[in-house]
Amino acid sequence: MTFRSGRYETNRKEASEPLAGGIGERRPRVMIIYASAGAGHDGASRELASRLRERGLLADCVDLADIFPWGLGRLLRGTYHGMLSRLPWIYGLLFAIGGNFSRAAPITRALLRPVWPRVLRMLPPDTRAVVSTYPVVSQIVGPLRREGRLAVPVITYLTDFAVNPIWVSPGIDVHCAAHRTTRAEARALGAGEVRVAGRLVSAGFRPGAAAEKRRARERLGLPADARLALLVAGSWGVGAVARTAAEIARTGAAVPVVVCGRNEALFRRLERRRTGYVFGWVDDMPELLRAADVLVENAGGLTALEAMACGLPVATYRPIPGHGRANAATMARAGVATWVRRAADLGPTLVRLADGAAGERQRAAGLALFETDPATVVADVARGGAMAGPTEGPGREVVSPFDAAGPATTPSSLVDQPLGAAGLVGGATPLDAPALVDDAPALVDGVTPADPELPAEVPAGVAGVPSRRTLTRWVGLRAGVARLRIGVDQPRTDGGHPDRQG
Repeated sequence: MTFRSGRYETNRKEASEPLAGGIGERRPRVMIIYASAGAGHDGASRELASRLRERGLLADCVDLADIFPWGLGRLLRGTYHGMLSRLPWIYGLLFAIGGNFSRAAPITRALLRPVWPRVLRMLPPDTRAVVSTYPVVSQIVGPLRREGRLAVPVITYLTDFAVNPIWVSPGIDVHCAAHRTTRAEARALGAGEVRVAGRLVSAGFRPGAAAEKRRARERLGLPADARLALLVAGSWGVGAVARTAAEIARTGAAVPVVVCGRNEALFRRLERRRTGYVFGWVDDMPELLRAADVLVENAGGLTALEAMACGLPVATYRPIPGHGRANAATMARAGVATWVRRAADLGPTLVRLADGAAGERQRAAGLALFETDPATVVADVARGGAMAGPTEGPGREVVSPFDAAGPATTPSSLVDQPLGAAGLVGGATPLDAPALVDDAPALVDGVTPADPELPAEVPAGVAGVPSRRTLTRWVGLRAGVARLRIGVDQPRTDGGHPDRQG
C-alpha cells in the first residue's frame, strides 16, 4: 500500500509482484482519493487500503489537495482550517447553504470540471475501482463515471454519519453508509445503491478488560479510581475545547482528560489553567481510550468511531457548526451517541453513560457498527462480483449498476471508455438535510432512542422533488440570524442567552 500526500506513483514493490491468476492478469487495484482535511478522511482511507491489501488487492491513496493545480488544494485546506478555528459561524453558514440550496451540488460539479483530466491521468491502467472518502471527490468521480470517461465502478465511503447533499453525486455506483439512519438520509437525497457497511478503524481499537484500564491509567499517570471524561476535538483541536473542559470539571461528575491534537496553542492554554489532564498529540490512542470512562467530542469524527470500537460511550457537547451539528443529530437518532444540549445536563449525562444502563445500551449500539466491514464491499466491487441490493426496504429492488457489465476485464484505458451500465441516478434534487434541523427526539436516560422514525426513502432511480428554499429567500430570511442560530442549541450556563462557541 502507498499512502502519501502527493500524486500517484507506481509502488515498485507492487509493480514487481507476481501475477495473481491467469496469463496477463494482475491483482485488482483500488485507487482511494481522500482529502487531508483533518484525520477522519485520511484515517479511513489508510485503514481501507490496509484491509484491501489483506484481501489480496492492490490499494493506493491519493490526496485531493495535490491533484488540484497551482497549490489550490493546499490553499483551500488552509482556508477550511482557518474558518473552523477562527470563524466557525461562517463555515456553519456555508454548510447550511450547501444543505438547503438545491443548486449547490450542480454548481460544485461545474466548478470542479477542469480537474477531470488531472484525476484521469492519476489513475493507472490496472485500476478496477475508485473510492471517494470526501464529498468533493465524489463530485468529481461521479460525473466522470456517468459521462463514460471512467469505465470502472466508483464507490463513495460516507465518512460522516450525517449526509450533506454534497456527498451525493450522480454516477456513483455504491455508497457505503455507517448505519441505516445514514442510509435513509442518503437515499432521501437521491443516492442510488446505499449499503449499510459498518465503519473502519484500526484493529488496535477494541474493548479492554478492567485490568487493562488499570494498567493504562498507571502508564499515563491518570488517577486510578476517578471517573474520567476524555475530551477530544479532532487532530486540529477546534471548537470550544477549553470551555468544555472547565464545564466538565465544574460538574464534579468526572475529571477532564483533554487531547489537543496538533493545536499547540490550545495545549499551552490548558496547561496554564491546570484543568484536569492535558495531552498534545497522542500516538497510542487505543490505550488512552481504554483508560477513560466516557468520551466527550464535538464533531462526530474518527475518534468518536474509535471510542465506539473500544466500547466507550460517546457524548457530543458544544458541536462545531456545520458537519459537527449535523453528525450530532444523526448519531443521536442512530443511538450511538448522546447530544448534550444544556450545561445542566452535562454532569448527569456523564454519570449515566459511564455507570448506568443508558451507557450499556449505547456501547452495544456503537460496537454493532463494526460487525460488518466496508472493505468487503469494495473488494467485491473491484473483483467484479455481483452485489445484492440493500436488504432493507422490502419490495424495493435495486440493481447494481456494475452487475450488467461489471469490470471483469481490466480496461486498456480509463479515458473515453463506454459507461459500464445504464440507469444511474442523475440530477436528483436533494431534500432538506434532516440533520440540519433541531428535530432530535427527547433524551431518555441520556440516550436517544435507537429506532426512531427514519426519513422516507426514495426508490432507486427516482428523484424526489420537494419544494425547496431558493437561495435568495434562504439568505434573506436566515443569513441575518445565522450567528444566533448556530448558538440556539448551545448549552446555557446562566439561564439566559445561549453561549456561543468559544
